[in-house]
Amino acid sequence: MCLGSLERNMSKIWELDFYSRPILDENGKKVWEVLICESPTTIDADVTPLFRFAEYCSNSEVNSARLEQVLKAAIAEAGVTPDRIRYFRQAMKNMITKACNDMGIPAVLSRRTYALNQWMQQRSQEDYPKHPGFQPGVNPSVSFAATAAQRLPDALQGQKWTFVTLEASAFSEMGEWAIDFGAAFPLELTGVQPDTLIPGFIIFSPRAVPMAGWMSGLELGFLKLDTEAPRLILETGVNDRWIVANLGTAQLMAEAQRFETAKQQANGVHFLAIQTNPETEAFAGFWLLQETVLA
Repeated sequence: MCLGSLERNMSKIWELDFYSRPILDENGKKVWEVLICESPTTIDADVTPLFRFAEYCSNSEVNSARLEQVLKAAIAEAGVTPDRIRYFRQAMKNMITKACNDMGIPAVLSRRTYALNQWMQQRSQEDYPKHPGFQPGVNPSVSFAATAAQRLPDALQGQKWTFVTLEASAFSEMGEWAIDFGAAFPLELTGVQPDTLIPGFIIFSPRAVPMAGWMSGLELGFLKLDTEAPRLILETGVNDRWIVANLGTAQLMAEAQRFETAKQQANGVHFLAIQTNPETEAFAGFWLLQETVLA
């Protein structure tokens, strides 16, 4: 199975944010806004026609009933009901979950809101400043509680692993790669150039397929170097953390630091892959990831 066919068979995903904006109404109250957009799930997805829906709400309308009303309007305009909705604000969990549950739509906390992040940055620069009630200032980024990193289940421990890099242009053929479990997004969303080196981390295991299947059930966020331990951490959801590699030597630490540097130079883009052994060309799992600052 190739990733292209795998992703086409996946569910339709929307990304959602419901929060106050740097705008005051005529009564000096914060203006709130619901943003909804389609989540592109393939490397070759055209980002231009992605569905987008925005609606302002007054301070008195911040409730699940109003959010449900906006969701119904978005569904009517799109002509399709999403199978799943991703959102990243823990503070809005109860409200978003209730509205989605009442409509029979699963809602998951996730940091894979790449299309939404880009759109929010665009609106902050181009749309909100045009509003008569705009209040200039720096919005604080969303922070997540630092939780203790967990060991991967014993049955899913990789026997070997390695750091690698691929040029961004190589991902144009990702839809043809043999991949059992995986996820991707158009690199167009990230602004990386074709010759940018994308760092990656490959785990080798005789239980590669079960390991990839288990990871596919997580809402993967990104890989990050923990210099204090030292170790490489996989962050999932919004506050779950998993130890994927202990870096017990100076050489391994240097490799991990080069991985982090390359990731920063690639606008946070990187990948996680799982293979049975270094000789195989097929992937049990392959996930394109991006570490982003959410606001």
